[in-house]
Amino acid sequence: MNIRRATMKDLEAIVAIELENFSPEEAIDKTVLAKHIETFNNSFLVADKDGQLLGYLEGPVTQTRYVEDRSFTADVKDESHLPGGYITLTSLSISPSAQGLGVGKALLEAMKNLALEEGREGVSLTCHDYLIEYYERNGFVNEGRSDSNYAGEVWYDLVLEVPSSN
Repeated sequence: MNIRRATMKDLEAIVAIELENFSPEEAIDKTVLAKHIETFNNSFLVADKDGQLLGYLEGPVTQTRYVEDRSFTADVKDESHLPGGYITLTSLSISPSAQGLGVGKALLEAMKNLALEEGREGVSLTCHDYLIEYYERNGFVNEGRSDSNYAGEVWYDLVLEVPSSN
């Protein structure tokens, strides 16, 4: 398995995986995903094997600790040029044929390493209650119910602190 930055050539496969894993209300629109590939090129990662996309993980660098609903739109600003901050994940999505093979864990580990390399404070995400345990097994801490109301759903804020290099 190879983990690399997403390119526009990956867009159709990314959209297909997004639609396989999220409800129509939760799925990020194709035009937004395209904008995120362009804008967050450093923090939009894909996993592939033998030319087949297995999954992806993406989100902007922001100065806020928690994911904000604007991060799911094309209007979110890239703050990766600023020191510190958090990589705020808006989507971790694995192809159904690759689920259970450690793809999500590998992508999360790659993002954690990226945050460390870039001197970020951490990685954060929102998730449904049934996914909290999965993210906790991958080093995230549940910090409670989120203020997010994206797609009219209840979300929980999870944060993975990156050790300081100081």
